[in-house]
Amino acid sequence: MPFFKNLSAYDDRSARLAGIALMLLSIFMFSFGDAMGKFLVGTYSVGQLLLLRGCAALLLLSPLIWKQRHQFLHMERPRLQLLRVTLSTLEVAAFFIATVYLPLADVVTYYLAGPIFVTAMSAIFLREKVGWRRWTAILIGFCGVLIALRPSAQMVSPPALIALGGSLSFATLMLITRSLRKTPDIVMASSQFVGTFLLGAVMSAFHWVPPTPGSLLIFALAGAISVTALFCVNRSLKLAPASVVVPYQYSMIVWAVIFGFVVFGDVPQLATIVGAAIIIGAGFYIYLRERDLGRGNADVNPPA
Repeated sequence: MPFFKNLSAYDDRSARLAGIALMLLSIFMFSFGDAMGKFLVGTYSVGQLLLLRGCAALLLLSPLIWKQRHQFLHMERPRLQLLRVTLSTLEVAAFFIATVYLPLADVVTYYLAGPIFVTAMSAIFLREKVGWRRWTAILIGFCGVLIALRPSAQMVSPPALIALGGSLSFATLMLITRSLRKTPDIVMASSQFVGTFLLGAVMSAFHWVPPTPGSLLIFALAGAISVTALFCVNRSLKLAPASVVVPYQYSMIVWAVIFGFVVFGDVPQLATIVGAAIIIGAGFYIYLRERDLGRGNADVNPPA
């Protein structure tokens, strides 16, 4: 990636601007890939999407995997790596299963609660100190999730619970990633795609619809977009501080609303908009608070 390497030669201000631009580009690409995935699962199974998307991504990554193959020989904490891949695979599967039944903006809203869940779980399971300000923001964020879920007197819809479960898996994944910072990027990225490929192979064995040449092209494009977006995120974090670029990941909800309306005709309900606004506000406050406390090296790992 010579273009990305050349960006590192910029002065500090230009590097920050380039980092912001790459973060915005990556979020757009992730959102575009999510919309493509939702379009495909309208005809094909989620298993086929995971299988063919993962296959395309791994083929694209194969030169880097071969070039840096020595990085795979001595991975730190292999059991934790396996758990991370498992959670990553489950959250991607949950995301696309939920999009079969829910508008894209609804699913993305639940996933944007990930940083809020991370802070809560850090306090509960890792015994990290969380003050009353962040606990207040966590509770407000949970209220936003409840508003977006729109629970009725009967029940919360199963697809919404699947999306919420995926969001919790995503949050646990981010928490584990904090403990695996020494793992090279290529190992992190390729292992996630291997996980979705294997799960897709199992799931698609039970339901396979022969894809058309045009659909195969879209599957391949979805995989290529995911890989390119991942590179953009990584380079963005190397060009600019996380405190500068991380807040821009919330632009994902804007693209989810746009793609949902333009491609699928989905008009977001007021509860979704209000819930998303509350979740984003609480998450942004938590991030700023952790940055002020010297823990602002947040993980950037957009869903799916």
